[in-house]
Amino acid sequence: MRQEDIWNADAARRYDTPGTGMFAPEVLGPAVDRLAELAGDGPALEFAIGTGRVAIPLVERGVPVTGIELSRPMIDQLRTKVDEATIPVVVGDMATAVAPGTYTLVYLVYNTISNLLTQAEQVACFRNAARHLRPGGRFVIELGVPDLRVLPPGRQAVVWRCEPGYIGLDTYDTLRQHLVSHHFRFDESGQVRLSRSPHRYIWPSELDLMAQLAGFELEARHADWIGTEFTAESSSHVTVYRLPPDGTASQ
Repeated sequence: MRQEDIWNADAARRYDTPGTGMFAPEVLGPAVDRLAELAGDGPALEFAIGTGRVAIPLVERGVPVTGIELSRPMIDQLRTKVDEATIPVVVGDMATAVAPGTYTLVYLVYNTISNLLTQAEQVACFRNAARHLRPGGRFVIELGVPDLRVLPPGRQAVVWRCEPGYIGLDTYDTLRQHLVSHHFRFDESGQVRLSRSPHRYIWPSELDLMAQLAGFELEARHADWIGTEFTAESSSHVTVYRLPPDGTASQ
C-alpha cells in the first residue's frame, strides 16, 4: 500500500466531514488556537496539509500558511476551498520536499508522521522540519501512543472502535513497529466498504531521540491541545520541539 494509492481521488472526496469527527469544533478549535499561539507573528508550514482542515482556519486567524502534500487529489480538494495565493502548496514528500522561505512554526498533526513507514524516513522528516525553521522556531507533532497494552499474548489485532455502521481494527507487526488500520463501513443495504492504511508507530521516547538528532529540544508535551497533563494513561500527545534561538539544526 503506497500513500499515493491510499490518498486517491475517492479518499479526498470523502475526507472532509464538516462539523463532525476531526472537523468537529471541539476537536479542531483547540488545535488552531494552540498553533496560532505558537506561530506568533511568523508564518507556518504544514507537513501533509491535506484538504486544509487545519490550515484554512489558521489562515483565517491571520497566520500565513504554506503546505507540503504528497497527494494531488487532496490538493485538488483543497483548491475547491482556497486558491494558491491564499495557501501555497508544494507537491512532495514531507520528509524531503522543500518549501520556499523560513518559518516560525512547522506542524504535523493527526498521527500523520506515522505514514512514513521507516525510522529513517521519520528522522528525515524531523531534519526537514528543522531546515525550514528560523532559529528558535518550533516543530509540533500530534501523535497517538501505541496501544500495545491491550494486545493479549499471541494476538495481533485490536478492535479500537465499534459503533453503528463502523468497525475500526488495527493489526500489529511488533517486530517492525508497523500497524495497519482497517476501516469497515456498513451501509443500510448491508454492503461493506473496507479501507486500510499502514503506519509505523513511534514511542514518545523514540520521537524525542529523533528530535535530538535534528537539533531540537523538547519544550512541552501534553495529552491534548488544551494542555492536559500527559501521563502513562494518555492515549495521544501534542509535543512541541524547539530549535535553539542561536543554534543551527543538524542536517
